Amino acid sequence: MEHRDERILIETDRYRITGMLRLPRDGYRSRLTDYLNSSDRMFLALTDVELVPFDGGEPQQRPFLAVSLNHVALAMPLDASAVD
Repeated sequence: MEHRDERILIETDRYRITGMLRLPRDGYRSRLTDYLNSSDRMFLALTDVELVPFDGGEPQQRPFLAVSLNHVALAMPLDASAVD
């Protein structure tokens, strides 16, 4: 199966997180909403991650982060024209 990486933004109650999510190129679960609503997933596996704490702490860079879907308050794809 071919994949594509999509940069997404996630917010939890404590962090704004941007990272790359690997999705199928076409078909079933190729959209972020399909991926989030999948009943067989409990985590989002992100690469090339930036964590920005809402409490004013320093942003952190991580090569990998698994985010529990239970903590996701907001999720959206970021396109090339989006401003951080």
